[in-house]
Amino acid sequence: VCQGTNNKLTQLGTFDDHFLSLQRMLNNCEVVLGNLEITYMQRDYDLSFLKTIQEVAGYVLIALNVVEKIPLENLQIIRGNMLFENTHALSVLSNYGANKTERHPMPLMKLEEILQGAVRFNNNPTLCNMETIQWHDIVDSSFVSNMSLDFPRHPPSSCQKCDPSCPSGSCWAAGKENCQQLTKTICAQQCSGRCRGKSPSDCCHNQCAAGCTGPRESDCLVCRRFRDGATCKDTCPPLMLYNPTTYQMDVNPDGKYSFGATCVKKCPRNYVVTDHGSCVRACSPDSHEVEEDGVRKCKKCEGPCRKVCNGIGIGEFRDTLSINATNIRHFRNCTTISGDLHILPVAFKGDSFTHTPPLDPRELDNLKTVKEITGFLLIQAWPENRTDLHAFRNLEIIRGRTKQQRSGRFSLAVVGLTDITSLGLRSLKEISDGDVIISGNRNLCYADTINWRKLFGTTSQKAKIQSNKDGRDCKAQGQVCNRLCSPLEGCWGPAPGDCVACQNVSRERECMERCNLLEGEPREFVENGECIQCHPECLPQPMNVTCTGRGPDSCVQCAHYIDGPHCVKTCPAGIMGENNTLVWKFADASHVCHLCHPNCPYGCTGPGLEGCTTNERLSPQGALEFEFEFRSLWN
Repeated sequence: VCQGTNNKLTQLGTFDDHFLSLQRMLNNCEVVLGNLEITYMQRDYDLSFLKTIQEVAGYVLIALNVVEKIPLENLQIIRGNMLFENTHALSVLSNYGANKTERHPMPLMKLEEILQGAVRFNNNPTLCNMETIQWHDIVDSSFVSNMSLDFPRHPPSSCQKCDPSCPSGSCWAAGKENCQQLTKTICAQQCSGRCRGKSPSDCCHNQCAAGCTGPRESDCLVCRRFRDGATCKDTCPPLMLYNPTTYQMDVNPDGKYSFGATCVKKCPRNYVVTDHGSCVRACSPDSHEVEEDGVRKCKKCEGPCRKVCNGIGIGEFRDTLSINATNIRHFRNCTTISGDLHILPVAFKGDSFTHTPPLDPRELDNLKTVKEITGFLLIQAWPENRTDLHAFRNLEIIRGRTKQQRSGRFSLAVVGLTDITSLGLRSLKEISDGDVIISGNRNLCYADTINWRKLFGTTSQKAKIQSNKDGRDCKAQGQVCNRLCSPLEGCWGPAPGDCVACQNVSRERECMERCNLLEGEPREFVENGECIQCHPECLPQPMNVTCTGRGPDSCVQCAHYIDGPHCVKTCPAGIMGENNTLVWKFADASHVCHLCHPNCPYGCTGPGLEGCTTNERLSPQGALEFEFEFRSLWN
């Protein structure tokens, strides 16, 4: 397996560099997970390494070559998961050959299926026989209208004709062995896709692509979706199975991951696993890599995904004094600052010497995703009319690995701000090292209510809270902690969400009088002083508790149906169980789920054979045969 490229018509260095790059990537490759782009190949280049390629997941681009032969005689399928110019799965453009007077075939004699995308041939004067190919046998009918086939009406006399035995006169080159093998247009009406002959008994299984050697899903030349060992399947064996005894999803010992169009027991090295059980090279933007039970997995981020950015004085900010108008956008979506953050008066005044304009206060919102600062935070200026440090409301930890040294060893310094009335650092839970100075902020209240020692990571740390607004004036003007805050811990501001700890209970970090235990929406239960919402499948009870804990098995009453100890929205219907059997259940008058009769292959509405949803009443063997036939017809 190799990755493929996405260079389109870009040349990588010299012709030789371009060739060697392609050779290194495709040597011994059978499956190309991306695109196969063969471009700028020069005369006498040895392209024999292309002979091993059997499958391309993306598109095939053959363009701007002067080499005589491009040996793709073993390529069977182009999946078209990515398309060239959003349209074409196979593009053959402006290939001239080393000798423009000689004519050469395009050896694609095993190409029998293009799942998605059209075909484009343009300006290939040395190619022969391409006009004879029945492309509608290869290309899906929904893409035929996008075909662009620029072939000469009268092929040059130097092109050898197809062998008379070739069906409909179609061939890739002269000789019986190069006849186009038709596997779709010749099929009997009963066939749902490909076939190996004209008889109804020659139909391929619906999981086959390109053709087959027999009727079973193990007789396919190529799998339409996934290959699991020797068998073609619509999906890989699931990682989890429903257990009708425990009413839970259990680990499937036969579960496999999807890797391209193959089912694998373990993802290749340097790949990670998604929630859907696929092997991918990188996680999606809203997830991050974690290791669980020795497996690298993609896990959804809680809030913004972790993004580490350099702080002031490091890397691209090595000679920078402060966050300013020219660098503030570099901190967009950053969750961790490696180093320090400085906000100095020059930020809002601008600097004519360096031609730096004043910072727009609204741009400070770029800092709202910051959760961690490994160094220190120094704030000596802030926008007018902003009453708290709103940009740092999500800051959770200041590690203090480096410290502000001018007037001490501080990891948090808020000095000389005239307009703020509260700090607003409602998420700050730890200052690992270094002292704190909050000084000279003439309108600031609340800072002296904080139990700073609870935030410190060492016993030697100190907090200097001085020369701010007098505490008596704060109290006289009502600038005190909310009554829902714990008086022992203090607060960052006046709101219930500014409490360091709550007097009663909290909901999503905001202090509350009480939880919605007996009334109100959504209904909740209390866990460690926090209001936790009941599972959506719990039915709200009038003036009574709705749930006793997390999950659908802690409900007092179910909103819809009961499956064992769990409340569920619907009874299990066609969920994969053990031994590749589907689990079907029906609900009785009390909305309790029960297993359908084993001979009800497609569900039921009640107990016994009489409750089966199909009209057939089958023996176990008959049920299996009916299921196979039904699946074949359905697909």
